[in-house]
Amino acid sequence: MTAAIAVAGLQKRFGEVHAVSGVDLEVPAGTVFALLGPNGAGKTTTVEILEGFLDRDAGDVHVLGLDPAKDRRALLERVGIVLQETAVEPFLTVRETLARRAVLYPHPRRPDEVIETIGLEEKAAARVRSLSGGQQRRLDLGLGLIGDPEVLFLDEPTTGFDPNARREAWDVVKRLASEGRTILLTTHYMDEAQALADQVAVIARGQIVALGTPSSIGGRNTGATTVRFLLPAGLKGLGELPVPTAALDVALADSPDGPLVEIVTTAPTGLLQGITSWAVERQIELEGLEVTRPSLEDVYLEITSDSGTAGVS
Repeated sequence: MTAAIAVAGLQKRFGEVHAVSGVDLEVPAGTVFALLGPNGAGKTTTVEILEGFLDRDAGDVHVLGLDPAKDRRALLERVGIVLQETAVEPFLTVRETLARRAVLYPHPRRPDEVIETIGLEEKAAARVRSLSGGQQRRLDLGLGLIGDPEVLFLDEPTTGFDPNARREAWDVVKRLASEGRTILLTTHYMDEAQALADQVAVIARGQIVALGTPSSIGGRNTGATTVRFLLPAGLKGLGELPVPTAALDVALADSPDGPLVEIVTTAPTGLLQGITSWAVERQIELEGLEVTRPSLEDVYLEITSDSGTAGVS
């Protein structure tokens, strides 16, 4: 698959601070790529270099085959950039705002088409100052789309959204991805990366420290699994359960509903088969039964906990 974004050996310093120290990454065309990292890890610096807003000290960078440092004008005609805050004229309407931006591009989308994409049809004639925070953020996204970009950079696109607005924004991003656009997303919300991204990279101290799909990064797909259920009535303890010796840990915890059995294992299929078969034979219902693997947030916190930061964003 062709890489829409290709970075090799990227470096950037601010005085004595190594903001980016040899970043390598590729974003395949037509995919959603989430770049995660704590504040000061080098995430924003990396993205600003890709967008052409910041010069690099070393390394090779190409976006759509163009070098952002040398071909910035040509690049900006083919990419869309949605920053955390976008300055717009508050007295213009939504349609006027998009039409005003459209003249900057050689082949823009029609404002009404973009308005439909971002779900602001009922606000097309409303002035920007009258929009809610979530609606203004949708307009920001529309401004990034009006040039019909091949690559879209989204910087914390749902910061400050309520849960409903976040899910609606996710639907917009998914719709854009289905059109074949390449999307590079930065976010602090792990569920957002899980829901939207085809690939995830974690940056810490200016370096990529983990890379993979949301389900596999950091060994999520092979990590230990926890099986939980309430201790069946009539049982006096863990000794009466058919827990295999291969289980990594078995414990009994307090819960509002009663004693809670927690079993940690790297072989959940066999463990579940044994436990459920035992329960079915005895006509016992395993109340509160759940099976969980480490979440993306769990893995992210483990990866970054000892990594520190580079001192800039």
